[in-house]
Amino acid sequence: MTDTARIERDIEAARARLEGTVNELAYRAQPQVMVQRQVQSLALRINEATHTPDGDLRVERIAAVAGAVVAFVVVVGLLRRRRHR
Repeated sequence: MTDTARIERDIEAARARLEGTVNELAYRAQPQVMVQRQVQSLALRINEATHTPDGDLRVERIAAVAGAVVAFVVVVGLLRRRRHR
């Protein structure tokens, strides 16, 4: 094989790799793909925060979050009531 043929083959291989990289980047940059990755990441973090490594629920954490939400709703309700007086 000649040096020219080998160089041309190397250039074609580099082009194919570059095309694959560009296609992968274009796919990852699509808004719906970015949103999907963020949703999956959030779901994983929520699962890790609410479950032990064994898969059991972390009841104390869930109760703390529920209590914080209830407290927030009560405070917002009281503030709205006070503002309307």
